[in-house]
Amino acid sequence: MHTDGSMADFICMPGGGCRRPASAASIAEGLHYVKMRGNETFKIAVRSLEEVAREALSQAGVKADDVAWFVPHQANRRIIDAVGERLGIGPERCYVNVDRYGNTSAASIPLALAEAARDGRIKRGDLLLLESMGGGFTWGSVVLRW
Repeated sequence: MHTDGSMADFICMPGGGCRRPASAASIAEGLHYVKMRGNETFKIAVRSLEEVAREALSQAGVKADDVAWFVPHQANRRIIDAVGERLGIGPERCYVNVDRYGNTSAASIPLALAEAARDGRIKRGDLLLLESMGGGFTWGSVVLRW
C-alpha cells in the first residue's frame, strides 16, 4: 500500500464533511461531486499500479507469468489494459467487468472476484494479483492464493 497526499486533488470531492459542509452555495458550485484531473491521474495510475504490482509479486516471490488471474480495480479500461501490458499479463488472464458495471469504486475488486469465482474462471489454488487505486491518492496490490 502507498499513499501520497500531495496528489489529493487528483481525485477528490471538494465539498462535504466539516471542512466545507453542504450549503446552497456549495451545492450550486458543484463541490459535492467527485472531481478528477483525468490526464494526470491516468499517467500516475498506470505508473504507480505497475510499480506496486511488481512490489507485491517480488515480495511473494513469484513472477507475473505465475499469476492465473489479474483482477484490477475496475476504474477505467485504458488503465487496466496499460497496466496488464506493462506487467506482461495478457487480456486472457485479466478479469474485466468495467464494461458492464462501470467504476463501482471500492466494490470493484470484490464484485469482480465474486463474479469470476461464480462463473468458474477463478479456481481453488489459483494465484491472483489484485491492485487498486483511490482518492487522496492511495494505491496498493496483493498476491493471494484462492
